[in-house]
Amino acid sequence: MSVSENYPKKITLGDGADVEIRLMNREDRDAVLSFAKDLPEEDLLFLRVDITQGDVVDEWMVNVESGDSVTLAAFDDAGLIGYATVHRTAARWTRSLGEIRVNVSQAYRARGLGKNLISEIFAVASELKLRKLIANMISDQHGAQSAFRKIGFVPEAMLADYVEDMNGVPRDLVIMTYDVDGHSDTIAQTVKV
Repeated sequence: MSVSENYPKKITLGDGADVEIRLMNREDRDAVLSFAKDLPEEDLLFLRVDITQGDVVDEWMVNVESGDSVTLAAFDDAGLIGYATVHRTAARWTRSLGEIRVNVSQAYRARGLGKNLISEIFAVASELKLRKLIANMISDQHGAQSAFRKIGFVPEAMLADYVEDMNGVPRDLVIMTYDVDGHSDTIAQTVKV
């Protein structure tokens, strides 16, 4: 079974909201830009890349088309409301690792969408036969670190002043990992939706 056979799929959140999750493709470029425009400035500060910029989103779409990234996009009737990505590189020594990135619009936070997206991207990682998932975040993102700990990620490293936010301020980078090996049967149970 390939990843594409599982999508699109409809889900209903705990509050009754209907959402479609599907594989992102090049046609979603403008939806990503619109989604980014509505993110609070605080969220934009901590994004790995500036998804408010068309050329950055174009590069993301190239990664999706090449298979370096698999992105699940969540839509409601109004447009893109969140995404989860697993990005991998072709480098031999890291080809079994995937970096996970998740973002949900403010209107859908604390409604179960993030948990659903994470559960789905874990299933994708398992299908891709990834051994380990990595989540990179700024040390100030305590809520994100707590959420990732709850689903089984553990902090592995903190690199002082390793990254700069969008304002050029140096920040500590926290690297958290999840060992997928041997856990594929329990991934869905770990991330209860």
